[in-house]
Amino acid sequence: MDKKLAYVIPNFFTTLNMACGFMAIILAFKGTFYLACIFVMVGAIFDLVDGRIARWMGVQSSFGEQLDSLSDLITFALAPSLIFYQKFLIDSGRFGMIASFIYLAAGAFRLARFNANVGKVNPNFFQGLPSPSAALAVVGFVLFQIEMPFLNEYPKFFAVYIILYAVLMISTFPFPAFKQTSWVVKNRQKFLAICLMTLLSILIYEEIMVFVVINVYVIGSLVYFFLHKRKSNNLDILPDEDHEDHDAHGVNGTHHERAEK
Repeated sequence: MDKKLAYVIPNFFTTLNMACGFMAIILAFKGTFYLACIFVMVGAIFDLVDGRIARWMGVQSSFGEQLDSLSDLITFALAPSLIFYQKFLIDSGRFGMIASFIYLAAGAFRLARFNANVGKVNPNFFQGLPSPSAALAVVGFVLFQIEMPFLNEYPKFFAVYIILYAVLMISTFPFPAFKQTSWVVKNRQKFLAICLMTLLSILIYEEIMVFVVINVYVIGSLVYFFLHKRKSNNLDILPDEDHEDHDAHGVNGTHHERAEK
């Protein structure tokens, strides 16, 4: 394959990720929140594969890494903050604007920290919640509320929720990356079965399961961290940044944060 074409392919997937974020924003302003959330989720899929394609084809580049970060900023920071604002906080005045902006800023800080720490992090953990994971938590809540409209009775909780995930992104809590952890290495078939069942549950009932799966992952990771805090002290500064595979077509094959940068 022509080398120039080989460089185009992974960047094409990264651009599709950006396009998903763009469409999600447009749909949010139109009030089509379900489809807006779906586009963010599809963007996470493109984000998951573009770095892997770049490494598989041997065309990692600094350009791809930077393009990936910019795309993630749109799809996993700007789009979720605007979707959440348009859905829940538009009538909250300045408070709603500030809460949504805090999430956007946290996503930008998360991506910047990831880029600054490339090659310095423990590949088994993410340093703070990856931006794709946080985005899925935000849109997952929107989907959950569409299915469970009684949540509208608790408007103050909305701002608390999005700010909480903003804080988790810029925190230093280690979140498992499930790449080379001892349990995964020893139980690859079980891990694959769990992943397949999780994916199937999301495909069957995405309105509920996206919210449930992401929050189980987050709560479980935090509980594990606090129960094993002494051991975690050896890891918490070195976790990988965006699960965002969160690998970007990074220089020297380093992982970019992909779904959770």
